[in-house]
Amino acid sequence: MTIKTALITGTSRAAGLGYAVARQLAELGFHVVLTARDVGRAESLAEQLRQDGYAATALWLDLTERSSMREAVDHLVRTFGHLDVLINNASTMPDFRVLSALDADLDDVRSAMQVDVLGPWELVQALRPLLDAAPAARIVNVSSLTAMQIATGLDLGANLRAPAHSIGKYMLNALNTMLARAFEGTPVLVNAVDPGETATHPERADERDRPAAESARGVVWAATLDSDGPTGGLFRDGKPLL
Repeated sequence: MTIKTALITGTSRAAGLGYAVARQLAELGFHVVLTARDVGRAESLAEQLRQDGYAATALWLDLTERSSMREAVDHLVRTFGHLDVLINNASTMPDFRVLSALDADLDDVRSAMQVDVLGPWELVQALRPLLDAAPAARIVNVSSLTAMQIATGLDLGANLRAPAHSIGKYMLNALNTMLARAFEGTPVLVNAVDPGETATHPERADERDRPAAESARGVVWAATLDSDGPTGGLFRDGKPLL
């Protein structure tokens, strides 16, 4: 029997979206691979899943460190030989309180581009043989409504913020489209998901933020699409945003 496998990036906090996604995929029978820059924190979460009877592994993966990608790929090749699901969840919001592109720190912009765009892009390239080896792999790019400020001129009012984060997610959406086209004609489906306002940092959550477990369902939906499912789209809770 072939083991279903899923790798989730940026999985280091119990309250985080990545961990909620990992748990829900584990409940569906996936062997989940939790990855983070701090592998000790990822291992702690993987151990929680194992104690609950699920299959989970932790790996070091830093989207700014090419060597970590090579190590992760080598582990997956040796252990599984394929990858059914890749969740590009890792992100950064270095300028949460910045309200204008004119005030953006371009070092923050470079950081966002590396973590949100270039890192996931390189990771997909590195994992391609494993994705191709799966019966029907799924790639899910975790996006954000903030990107819509650039894509459509959407006015988020009081929520307008984070130009570095916004441009990173905007470019991630463009990468999502390019990858979907690149995998056209194969069983691999690629989609972006906006999880919505989520209480991943309980200490600064407000009443509009929903639990990570609720937001995770839309990501898991995209990760488990049937063969006739969509590709190249941007969704929230299984519904298209564009």
